[in-house]
Amino acid sequence: MNENWEQLLFPYQQAAKEWKVKLRGMRKEFQVRGEHSPIEFVTSRIKSIPSIEEKMQRRHITAERLTEDMEDLCGLRIMCPFLDDVSDVVQLLRRRNDVEIVSERDYVNNEKESGYRSYHIVFRYPLQLLDGEREILVEIQVRTLAMNFWATLEHSLNYKHPGEFPEDVHQRLQAASETAFKLDEEMSQIHHELSNAEAQQDQADDKGEK
Repeated sequence: MNENWEQLLFPYQQAAKEWKVKLRGMRKEFQVRGEHSPIEFVTSRIKSIPSIEEKMQRRHITAERLTEDMEDLCGLRIMCPFLDDVSDVVQLLRRRNDVEIVSERDYVNNEKESGYRSYHIVFRYPLQLLDGEREILVEIQVRTLAMNFWATLEHSLNYKHPGEFPEDVHQRLQAASETAFKLDEEMSQIHHELSNAEAQQDQADDKGEK
């Protein structure tokens, strides 16, 4: 492929920067309003050239179709404190008028066979460039801190030990993923109970002042 990679990837680098600002701005707005933020932190990455070339070969993607058929050239990741925050962030993204959602994949409630959990959203983003507007595809993965912990270590193991895992290792990774999900559920339940108790106390204090 004789494509000028720097020129090809620049719009995606710019989109990643803009969306990190947008998402961090959303987090800050929750904080300014004194509300719980469903966004803990945000990261981004642009797919590396070797990864692009490998995926093009594996998926039979032509150079002419690259920017349409490869949806994850620009990837952002939103980490959420609690399980319910994932759906809250998804709703926030759906309500925005600066994106056109192309696809959604719910791997939180329908985890992959490996045990991977996350919520994927692909959308078209109208990026403003010197020669005018250009729509590009951006992928956002929304997950909890526990999901990210599992996925990061599983990815590291895959990188250091390429090829399929032995069946017993595969089962242990699945079990670890289920343990992480149960942790998410328990921490979310504790968060709900504490929030409800705080709300009830605030109501009692308001009545007392009257």
